[in-house]
Amino acid sequence: MKLGIVGLPNVGKSTLFNAITKAGAECANYPFCTIDPNVGVVAVPDKRLDFLEKLYSSKKKVPAMIEFVDIAGLVKGASKGEGLGNQFLAHIRETSAIIHVVRCYENPDITHVTGGVDPLRDIDIIDTELMLADLDAVNKKLEKAQRDAKSRSKTALQEKDLAEKIKIHLEAGKPVRTLEVSEEEKELLKNFFLITAKPVLYACNVSENDLPQMSNKFTVLVEERAKSENAQAIPICAKIEAELSELSESDQKTFLSDLGLEEPGLNRLVKSSYNLLGLITYLTAGQDETRAWTIKKGFLAPQAAGVIHTDFERGFIRAEVMTYDDIFRLGSEKAVKESGLLRSEGKDYVVKDGDIIEFKFNVSK
Repeated sequence: MKLGIVGLPNVGKSTLFNAITKAGAECANYPFCTIDPNVGVVAVPDKRLDFLEKLYSSKKKVPAMIEFVDIAGLVKGASKGEGLGNQFLAHIRETSAIIHVVRCYENPDITHVTGGVDPLRDIDIIDTELMLADLDAVNKKLEKAQRDAKSRSKTALQEKDLAEKIKIHLEAGKPVRTLEVSEEEKELLKNFFLITAKPVLYACNVSENDLPQMSNKFTVLVEERAKSENAQAIPICAKIEAELSELSESDQKTFLSDLGLEEPGLNRLVKSSYNLLGLITYLTAGQDETRAWTIKKGFLAPQAAGVIHTDFERGFIRAEVMTYDDIFRLGSEKAVKESGLLRSEGKDYVVKDGDIIEFKFNVSK
């Protein structure tokens, strides 16, 4: 999973990136301090893995991973080459979802590229540039589709109709993610590679003075905006996350407790990102390895097995399943079995988040 972090200059974007990846992207109180996209791969925090690793005395633990891409600050006119935005549009297109960092605090000592703090205006600036880039892409797609449609190909006609529909939507100032499409159109839309069709998570960067509620007049506005456009919004304090990233795990707990917080913002960010993309985690555990596997919500057992290896899916026989909650409550796999809670599931089983699975398969030569 690759998440692109975008936002206007000086909203806390690179500070947040540094905190969650410890990759050391340059931070400075001036625009365009991030000139090349910075990439950081981080482990998904999951206490279930820690418990299972100890329980099975596993030789190694392999968490799920997320790739974060810190993309240079966009400004008004980026789609036409202003600032540095134009050359980074390709990097945004490669991401699974967009984390849009929005400044939701006032501080006269930190320059705002457009003047005062106004998160909705900032969102509009970024959205406008991305929609203009999409409009350019759709116009090119439409020209091709119109030529291909002369052959009366069903797919070409469908693409032409969809391109026209998207163009009208974008020209009305609406991102593609708010466009109502059929299931058939949804599949066609994937081939358009549009930026504003991607899921968006607004990260409302608040001040430490807003803790522990992490809510203020600005975050309320962003949350309402998110609801209106099929997006999500969570509050996060980039400054606190940066401080947390420098502490040991025990010191982090103390620091969070002193602030009245239950968990780091990174945990909430990851959970929200998984939810946004419709992802869940299932687990495998044993002496050799305890591992987390990321799959789409709704995957059947053979599909989930295929994430490990295509042979597992091709030769799927059954899945031996127990839940993390059961093994945590009972304390051992043996106790789960004795309680009759280890299940044998077939090809139609829909894998659940937190399932611990051993796949049985056979691939004939």
